[in-house]
Amino acid sequence: MRKLFKRTAAAAMAGAMALSLAACGGSAGAGTSESAGSDTASTTAESASSSDEDITLRITWWGGQSRHEYTQQILDKYTELHPNIHFEATPSGWDGYFEKLATDTATGAMPDIVQMDYLYVSTYAANNSLADLTPYMEDGTMDTSTIDAGILASGNVDGKQIAMPLSTSLVTVGYSPACLKAAGLEEPTSDWTWDDFANMCNTIYEKTGKLGTSTGPVDDTNMFNYWIRQHGEQLFADDNKSLGFEDDTLTADYFTMWKDMMDKGGAADPDEYEQLVTLGIEAGPIATDECGFHFNWNNFTSLMANVNPNLKMATPPTVEGGVSGLWMKPGMFFSVAETSQYKEECAAFIDWFINSEEANAIMKGERGTPVSSTAREYLVGSGMLNEQQKQMFDYVDIAAPLCGETPAPDPVGIAEVNQAFKDAAYSVFYGQVSAEEAAASFREQANSILATNN
Repeated sequence: MRKLFKRTAAAAMAGAMALSLAACGGSAGAGTSESAGSDTASTTAESASSSDEDITLRITWWGGQSRHEYTQQILDKYTELHPNIHFEATPSGWDGYFEKLATDTATGAMPDIVQMDYLYVSTYAANNSLADLTPYMEDGTMDTSTIDAGILASGNVDGKQIAMPLSTSLVTVGYSPACLKAAGLEEPTSDWTWDDFANMCNTIYEKTGKLGTSTGPVDDTNMFNYWIRQHGEQLFADDNKSLGFEDDTLTADYFTMWKDMMDKGGAADPDEYEQLVTLGIEAGPIATDECGFHFNWNNFTSLMANVNPNLKMATPPTVEGGVSGLWMKPGMFFSVAETSQYKEECAAFIDWFINSEEANAIMKGERGTPVSSTAREYLVGSGMLNEQQKQMFDYVDIAAPLCGETPAPDPVGIAEVNQAFKDAAYSVFYGQVSAEEAAASFREQANSILATNN
C-alpha cells in the first residue's frame, strides 16, 4: 500500500462519515413491514393534531457533524414555535444508514420522519413502508406550489407522493486549488475530458506524492450512470427489468480507466479507499489539500466550508465526442413512515422545513439548493450566504445548460445491483479478472436481480 497514512494522518482527528460520491453509497434495501390501515392512521393523526397533547416525533437522517448540529438547531426552533412537538433524533453517517433503516422497517420501528434517497424510493414504495403525503398537499398542510413539478414528481410513485424533495443536486467535482498548484496544474474548465482528469490525477501523485482523487468510483452506480448517459445510453431499461444498454465495452472501459489511475497512484486503490472511508469526507484528504479531486454533489463547498473554505467545484469530465450526461436530481427527501401515528404533524414539520425562512436561515442550503423557489430567493437576497454557499447556487446556473432529462427513480433491487457492480469492479481492481469478464458478469447479475424484483 502506498503511504496513505502519511498523506492523511493530519486528517484523522475529526469524526467519520462515509466517503463516497455525493454522500451516496452503501448497500441495503428496505425490509418489509406491516402497514397500518390508512383510515385508522388518518383518524389517529387528525385526533392528535386537534389537541395540544405533547407529541414526540422520531426522526433520522444521514450526514456529517455540521449537518447534525444545524438540523438539531432546526428541531429546537420548531419546538420553540410549537411547544407540544418534540423530537427524538437519531442522526448517522451515510455508511450503515440504510442497513439500519431496513432493520427498523422490518421490525415495524421505522422513525416517523426519515431522510430518504433517490436510490431507494422505489424499493420502500414497493414495500408500502412510506405514507402517501398527497392528502396533506391537498388540504394545505404542505405547500408545494413553489417546487418545480418535475422535481416534485420524483417523489411520486404509482400516484402516491411518498417522498418530499428537500433540495436539488447535480454531480460535481470538488477540487483543491492548493493541491493543483503544488503539482503545477491549471484549474479545470467545463470542457475538460476524462483523459484530462486521469492525467491530472496521475500528475498530482507524480509531482507531490498526494492522491489525485479520493473518490470511491464504484460505491454505487451514480457516477457510472453519468458515464453511461454521456455515451447516449441509459443505465436501466424503461421497464426496469434489465440494464438499458447493450454494449459491455462501456462498463469495461469504465473499470479500466479507474484501474489505470489506481495503478499509477492517481486514485485510491480498494485497500486505501476503505481506510479513507473511516476518516469521513470532512476529515479526508480533500479537506486538508492532500488530494486533488473528489466527486460529490453541488452542495460540496458549502458542506466543506467549516473545514476548508478554499475548495472549489467544476462540472464533471466529458466524454470526447459524447453527449452531456448531467441531470438535475432531488438531493434527498423526507418521507413519513406508514406506521407513524402522527402523519399530519410530520407533514406540517416537513412543510416548515422546506418553506420557512427560519429553517432555511439555519440550513443555508447545506442539503443542496433549496427545492422551494421562495426559499432560494430569500437566501440569495438575504446577504447571509458565504462564498462557498454562493458557489452552490452559481453552480446550478453553470451546469443547467449541460443537463438532460432526469431519469426515473432507481428500480427495486438497486442495492443488490450496486453491490454486484462494486464486486465486479473490485475483481478488476484486484487483478482477479479482466475488465471484459467483469463487465459480462455484472450484466448477468444485474439483469437477474432486476428481472426478479421488477
